Amino acid sequence: MRSWRRLAAIARKEWIQIRRDARSLSIVVAMPILLMLMFGYGVSLDTKHIPVCVFDRDRTPASRDLLSRFRASQYFDVTDAVDNYPALVRAIDSGRVRLAIVVPNDFSRLVEQGGPVAVQAIVDATDDNTASLAISYSEAVVRGYSIRAQIDWSERRGLAPAPAPLRVEPRVWYNENLESSVFIVPGVIAIVMAVIGTFLTSLTIAREWERGTMEQLLSTPVKPIEILLGKLAPYFAIGMADTALCAGLAVGWFGVPFRGSWAALFLASALFLLVVLLMGYFLSVVAKSQLAASQLALISTFMPAFLLSGFLYPIGQMPAALRAIARVIPARYYVALVKALFLKGSPVAWLERDLLALGIFAVVLAAASIRAFRKKLT
Repeated sequence: MRSWRRLAAIARKEWIQIRRDARSLSIVVAMPILLMLMFGYGVSLDTKHIPVCVFDRDRTPASRDLLSRFRASQYFDVTDAVDNYPALVRAIDSGRVRLAIVVPNDFSRLVEQGGPVAVQAIVDATDDNTASLAISYSEAVVRGYSIRAQIDWSERRGLAPAPAPLRVEPRVWYNENLESSVFIVPGVIAIVMAVIGTFLTSLTIAREWERGTMEQLLSTPVKPIEILLGKLAPYFAIGMADTALCAGLAVGWFGVPFRGSWAALFLASALFLLVVLLMGYFLSVVAKSQLAASQLALISTFMPAFLLSGFLYPIGQMPAALRAIARVIPARYYVALVKALFLKGSPVAWLERDLLALGIFAVVLAAASIRAFRKKLT
């Protein structure tokens, strides 16, 4: 009973400290919303409305029909139409366009004869991702026109169009419209929790040292584990409230589908939140300086969670050394859990490996934090 009273007293003291610290409150309230909006709207893997320059050397109904397909595509914006190569080069060099389409002067004749036709696509590859997508999209547009032209050529000669020997019938699961926000927004929850949880608790013990109140705390009969639990309890409650806020924004504002169990989501979130809170507490105990602890918290959570968690970049495509490092990044397992619950609706039984990994992180960090904290003034 006395232990629970001491724990409650520590938690109440920390809650009063949070209320008095306007900066902490502003971080708790503003950062989740700000990060969700920034990542939800600012980060997009969709490439649409690529500016295009066209050089129609044929100037026939057939060539205009082909170029009209580029104008009708949501992936392209035909912003320039030139009549010579120097003007085309200037359009690309100036950055006004990313892609240039050149229709040869014998285009309609070759189409009429049913022979092979080469349409030139010149791509600005300073951004290789956009360049690759521009090439793929332009090939799809030309391929669609080619199939239509082949059918017309066969019909004019009374022939049956030759069937394509092989075709792909795609069936897209989990993100049917291939929207990048559906892929990105669930992972933002992990970034928000990692940054907020670690950053706030990284100030707890360091603040006691800097304000000279640690001596009073050490003179009480309170135990290290009671200090740990009492310090983390208010931040755990705040973190779970932020998780609910971010999940609500993801579903209600960004329209991300949620197909799993809310109970499983909050179980996974509670485990991950405990891990990042313990990490921040451990850094606070070791650093004994608010500035050093906060910097260590940001370095150890934000960049690893952003780059090595699978939030944006697939872990399987990373070098072996980075894949090995990613195994000890807690956010990696939480991102996998969140995406499985939001997009796939996976049952809890399929999530055991990631949940177990977070549980192991929590136990290890709790033991390290208790061991690192000593009731001594040195």
